[in-house]
Amino acid sequence: MTLIQRYLFKQIALPVVAACGALAGIGLLSQSLDQLQVIVERGQSVLVMIKLTLLALPQLFSVILPIGLFVGALISLTRLQREQELTATFASGMTRWQVISPAVRIAVLVALLALFTNLFAQPWAQRTARQEAFAIRTDLAALLVEEGRFVQGPGGLTVYVQQIEQNGLLKNLFVYLDNGKTVRTWDAGEARFERIDGAPTLTLVNGSAQEYSKDGVLNQLSFDRLPFDLTPYTESSEKIRYKPADLWMSQLINPTPDLIGHSGSRGELLAEANNRLSSPLYALTAMAMALAAIMGGQFSRSGYSLRIAKAAGVFLLVRIMGYGIVAASAWNGWLNVFQYILPLVAAALALRLLYRALKPRRRRTWPMLERMKARFA
Repeated sequence: MTLIQRYLFKQIALPVVAACGALAGIGLLSQSLDQLQVIVERGQSVLVMIKLTLLALPQLFSVILPIGLFVGALISLTRLQREQELTATFASGMTRWQVISPAVRIAVLVALLALFTNLFAQPWAQRTARQEAFAIRTDLAALLVEEGRFVQGPGGLTVYVQQIEQNGLLKNLFVYLDNGKTVRTWDAGEARFERIDGAPTLTLVNGSAQEYSKDGVLNQLSFDRLPFDLTPYTESSEKIRYKPADLWMSQLINPTPDLIGHSGSRGELLAEANNRLSSPLYALTAMAMALAAIMGGQFSRSGYSLRIAKAAGVFLLVRIMGYGIVAASAWNGWLNVFQYILPLVAAALALRLLYRALKPRRRRTWPMLERMKARFA
């Protein structure tokens, strides 16, 4: 790149990065609000909430990157055009391609970043988040313990906890077990969930145990520390079920019968695979429309609000149509090709508008009219 092209690259790239960062921050904020229930309802730590929030970010990139590129490019190109820096580049002898090539390179870099995210970062993050959510959902501590309420567990087990501290310590715990053969109760001043030799255990501290014998005699035992084995109450046949967004590309293209039965139909998996490959193309569409909105008309000191509004509306319409094609492709496989055609055609039309605007307009002449003017002049 020449010195001027490097300057244009920097002037366009900085607003694009800022816009993408702002949209990513908004996405993280919305995700963190959704994950608050992990702390409120499941009693998990703040670190778990932050981890789940960050793992949701790669899936948002397919939406964030084209929009951030479009907004950042509009901001930078508007400033360059208003200050007549683009006009100066044309006056210096640069061709139209030399002027727009830095913007195109930025769009290609964003598209490659989106492609890498779709192929590698998104499935890894989604699978990790799915596994973390499954572990939280099946966590015995979260299932059996709810502050101030009697929680019924499997096997006739009932647990009550008066207070749960932030470090996981349980205060004033009561356990009731009625398995149809015996009835036992335990109460303890403190308790904590632990793993002893790999087995889930509820360790009771400073409490007592009561049991009725077959003769109807109440047996009572006081203890300083008593491990309560929870293994008989942790058996579960539930398995992790992955969605199409959680699968690797190889699994989407060549799914096993088990995946087809649990993750979706073959058409849905193929639609997801083509969506991951085609969605980065919208970065090229976004940049082409931004260039056409600012450079696709006459210079205006009053601004380009109308042109920007038209370009934003068209880009929004194209993106919504893209989502509609993805949904329709799940049931009609031949529509998958339009996932690629739509963004490429939209970008080509925008560039066509840009090139027509850059060409000097020839004044149309009428030979007969010109001869009449010359005769009566």
